[in-house]
Amino acid sequence: MYLGIEIGGTKLQIAQGIGDGVLARTWRGRVDPALGAQGILRQITTAVRDVTQGQAPHGIGVGFGGPVDDATRRVVTSHQIAGWDDFPLAQWLEAEVGAPVAVGNDADVAALGEATFGAGRGFSPLVYVTIGSGIGGGLIVAGQIYRGFGKGAVEIGHLRMNAAGKTLESLASGWGIQERYRQLTDQDADVQTIASSLAPAAVRVMANAIEALARALCHVVALLAPRRIILGGGVSLLGDALFVPLRAKVRERVFRPFAEGFDIVPAELGEAVVLHGAIALARSVR
Repeated sequence: MYLGIEIGGTKLQIAQGIGDGVLARTWRGRVDPALGAQGILRQITTAVRDVTQGQAPHGIGVGFGGPVDDATRRVVTSHQIAGWDDFPLAQWLEAEVGAPVAVGNDADVAALGEATFGAGRGFSPLVYVTIGSGIGGGLIVAGQIYRGFGKGAVEIGHLRMNAAGKTLESLASGWGIQERYRQLTDQDADVQTIASSLAPAAVRVMANAIEALARALCHVVALLAPRRIILGGGVSLLGDALFVPLRAKVRERVFRPFAEGFDIVPAELGEAVVLHGAIALARSVR
């Protein structure tokens, strides 16, 4: 039995499985940012007992919502929760649970989940992009996470999209779309409402977001030549309102020799994607 853990800025998820794509037992909870990292660690201690029911896992995989250092297996930082700076997460979990631990960035771990159990099965190289409150990405090559020199890679949300320095995340994330709409209308609305509205401001905001995302994906194709691009996260749930115009814009502008070598598809694993990837990661722990 393996254990998968997702540590985010708003949620904590833990599941067990044998690595066959089925989550046998799952625990989900909300994170209280005011309690910081120590509050999350206390939640993990209690939840792991509930999920494992005294059975020691063979290995543990963690998808953490922030950058991690592969060499030291420590958290670099969290941009949402205080107290994680340079935290020895793998060592802490090994002492707490008594099983070997592998730690990865949550977007990378989600990419591994889709590659192993979801929409990316049989495709390599594979790029996964999560578009939610922020934007992250992961690259899977021959079933392995590509991590650059060891602190991350494929940080697509931080691509600068114009001379003003606007990033893809500021233009096309859920937060970015909502903020731009609020600036134009002085009204608050969720992304689903904005995307379904025919009001000029809503149409303009969504068009700009899709334009930025298409441009970024064209860069991804030119640099990495993936066989498949998978889009996950809350914004990807817009369905045809996102995928139809996005695919058309990418096809129009992508590097022509690579145009027929890839497709763009929605993720399959939903909110459990990081858990599936974490269990796949746990299987590699020695």
